[in-house]
Amino acid sequence: MSEDMHEAGRPPVAPDGEGTEVEGQIRRISDKLQLLLKQRDLLLKENGKLKDELRKSREEHSDKARRLEQLQQQVEILGVTKAAMSEGEKKELEKRLGQYIREIDRCIALLGE
Repeated sequence: MSEDMHEAGRPPVAPDGEGTEVEGQIRRISDKLQLLLKQRDLLLKENGKLKDELRKSREEHSDKARRLEQLQQQVEILGVTKAAMSEGEKKELEKRLGQYIREIDRCIALLGE
């Protein structure tokens, strides 16, 4: 057995008791790895929170878009009821009302599934 190798093929321990330079490097790498794993866990948690916040924001946006459409329809209806309608405007109103009724029927059918 050579003088450079100790039991089971391991390099000898330094006289100061701290181990070899390789062991020190391994320890530093292990410490850095632990730090990176902790940072990864924190980032995963933050990512989850941000995804949840994004989902909520999208839901709010969708709700507000629906509300805006409803208000626009109400404004249009109020405008129609205030003014005298021509025959063409009456037909257009009937057409739009028919579309709204079909849309309502479709929503009811989806709810019934």
